[in-house]
Amino acid sequence: MTLLDRHIAFVEALRSAGLPVSLSEGLDAADAVLTLGLHDREGVRAAYAATLVKRQPHRAGFDHVFDLYFPALVGDPTKPVDPDADPDNEPAEMPEGAQGLGDGPADLAAFRDDLVNALGLGDPDALQTMAREAVQRFGLIRGRAEGEQRWSSYNVMNRVSPGELVDRVLQGLLADLDEDPTMRRLVEAQVAVFSEMVDAEVRRRAAEVRGPEHVAKYTVRKSIDQIDFTSARKADLEEMRREIGPLARRLATRLNKHKASRQRGPLDFRRTVRASVSSGGVPLDTHHRPRRPSRSDLVVLCDVSGSVANFANFTLMLVFALREQFNRVRAFTFVDEIHEVSDRFHPGADPIETMASLAASAQYASLWGRTNYGRAFTRFTELHADALGPKTNLLILGDARSNYSDLGIDVLQQMVKESRHAWWLNPESPRHWNTGDSGARDYEKVVKMIECRNLVQLGDFIHDLA
Repeated sequence: MTLLDRHIAFVEALRSAGLPVSLSEGLDAADAVLTLGLHDREGVRAAYAATLVKRQPHRAGFDHVFDLYFPALVGDPTKPVDPDADPDNEPAEMPEGAQGLGDGPADLAAFRDDLVNALGLGDPDALQTMAREAVQRFGLIRGRAEGEQRWSSYNVMNRVSPGELVDRVLQGLLADLDEDPTMRRLVEAQVAVFSEMVDAEVRRRAAEVRGPEHVAKYTVRKSIDQIDFTSARKADLEEMRREIGPLARRLATRLNKHKASRQRGPLDFRRTVRASVSSGGVPLDTHHRPRRPSRSDLVVLCDVSGSVANFANFTLMLVFALREQFNRVRAFTFVDEIHEVSDRFHPGADPIETMASLAASAQYASLWGRTNYGRAFTRFTELHADALGPKTNLLILGDARSNYSDLGIDVLQQMVKESRHAWWLNPESPRHWNTGDSGARDYEKVVKMIECRNLVQLGDFIHDLA
């Protein structure tokens, strides 16, 4: 594979991983790499990152793909290399004791002792060397032929168990375990770095066997803003929560800018004509009537059943982060029984703590524990009919799966009719709408159904909301 072929394959892999890379940016990256040269691998990484990465959440995926297409080394790094060996002939015989690293109990104990020292020193080069050695010694899946080797980071972490070595590292550093939590966090961070290095080494070795395209397709996760709410892991959820605040601020800034541009009211023809007298009848400046300030209300109905809990969590957090854009915001949660939770989002409340509290007490919104949209809509109109009006925007959050119960189409039609605007955000892909117990296509005939599976789609919707 030529350098040009590798560059093209690398850019295509980045696009597959969710990074928006245009043709012109790919050309800019090639120019940057040629200008800086190929003698420094980290310089090549920096050149590609500067020209191709637009947002910080995309950087992790970029680094994973870069390491697959531009690895730091090739082959087994634990094998000694004879500088006098002729590469055209058979490789020189390795010294006695260097033909393989042991993985028995004694070898594992010795390796863990060395790892304790490396974690205590915090030397990234030493940790990198030990990660490569750990994969070679403890990560190989046995019973496969040459050219079909497989390595497993789970095998490595299960045997080495670096998390169990934190106390030993702290004792070696003479740190008081009860009075120095900062030192413990530092050591735990080193353990996390070692774990990431093991994962990267496993991906590198797999790419040598199966090709970087295959590994990038199945192992590199999309950027955090493109991961589906319903399939996010615990670590992903924490990172998504950190993205909510900046996303809300960016959207609020855009909304305020758009509103400022619409402050001018209709043309004041009389004032414009009078002002044109001073310029010989040419209306150089136009005058407008002041626009009366007005803000609409927002009513949110949110399905908090287990299947859409993550989606409801992040959507409510972002909506209430933008609550100043509306005159009043009222929120209702339901499974089969409706309950108002507007008082939970008082000024100064921590959104994360508020959502955690709602999740912990979600049972009060459930009568039988099975989602029933028809009953929830009916109970809403019975108990909170005054919530909707000509200045109200209605927002429904849920997957439209009602366990084959009554969908309450007539009730929803009346709710939409009483509202100024109405939207339904669905965390499922449209190809799953009306499969199984989903009533999405039936509801779509009444209210605008919008796919909202990740932070990008959520941000796009909120941007258009006002």
